[in-house]
Amino acid sequence: GDVIHRMLTATQYVAPLMANFNPSYSRNSTVQYLDNGTVFVVQWDKVYLQGKEDMGSFTFQVALHSTGRIVFGYKEIPVPVLQISATQHPVKAGLSDAFMILNPSPDVPESRRRTIYEYHRVELDTSKITNMSAVEFTPLPTCLQHQSCEMCVTSELTFNCSWCHVLQR
Repeated sequence: GDVIHRMLTATQYVAPLMANFNPSYSRNSTVQYLDNGTVFVVQWDKVYLQGKEDMGSFTFQVALHSTGRIVFGYKEIPVPVLQISATQHPVKAGLSDAFMILNPSPDVPESRRRTIYEYHRVELDTSKITNMSAVEFTPLPTCLQHQSCEMCVTSELTFNCSWCHVLQR
């Protein structure tokens, strides 16, 4: 994609395994998804690395649960992830989030400068990604889980929160 797309995909991702995969290499390679309303699953099945097809095929998936739980499952990882070259494409596994702001450019007032702020990243130790392994992420509690003022102010969360009667949060 364009530069903005590449910048955002470098900082906003849910990636069980990001690498230079070529799903069109084999008729047996697929990327499929399922959404049953409580879990959204994406599976990369028998995908090969571009230009490194002799390494073998990879099969892995990500499951995004409506509870916030995320599970990365690895069925077939034919080579250690540390051996995958990042020359053509970054090699990553984990979660990252960011946002973009358009600011007026000080040099050219009629133009806008795009600034991307990455505010959270969880990187997996790729040496742990092996055949028949899984990683589970469970969300930490937040103030948004409280349904009343009393629940909020008596919470044992360590946030410095207060109850908003207008928003009921």
